[in-house]
Amino acid sequence: MSQQDEPQEGRPDLRLTAAAWESLFRAQVTVMRRLQADPAFRQVSMNEYDVLFNLSRCPTGWLRLNELNQEVLLSQPSMSRLVERLEKQGLVRRKLAPEDRRGVLVGLTDEGRELQKAIGREHVKEIHRLLSPALEPAELEQLGSLADKLRAGVNRALSE
Repeated sequence: MSQQDEPQEGRPDLRLTAAAWESLFRAQVTVMRRLQADPAFRQVSMNEYDVLFNLSRCPTGWLRLNELNQEVLLSQPSMSRLVERLEKQGLVRRKLAPEDRRGVLVGLTDEGRELQKAIGREHVKEIHRLLSPALEPAELEQLGSLADKLRAGVNRALSE
């Protein structure tokens, strides 16, 4: 057993960590399979919607391709191809980053913004339909808080 695997006071042991991860992962797989079947995703795939969603949340309206890639579970080449498809559909546009002219910025078109909103409204209803019978409001708040804490902790560990 390495020093990392040994339980530390106040920290979970290896088995507890693995069991919690497995439970989280299986829950996500179950929910995602149901969401992928959602009729809201007839026009675009979930991955394509995820790009539209992340762009809709950007205050400037533009994200660097590599920043966008950090938010989704796709390789850089896959992200580039996906953005190309969305651009051909008229849902996003690309431009060179003015400060370095090598980076690529991606932004929503008006059509992309409208489609994201339309799909988003239906998607949120489906998420509610799946999650609200399973979890009480306080549990949903706790789930959100724990997920945010986990993400922040992993990001912090990666930057150290």
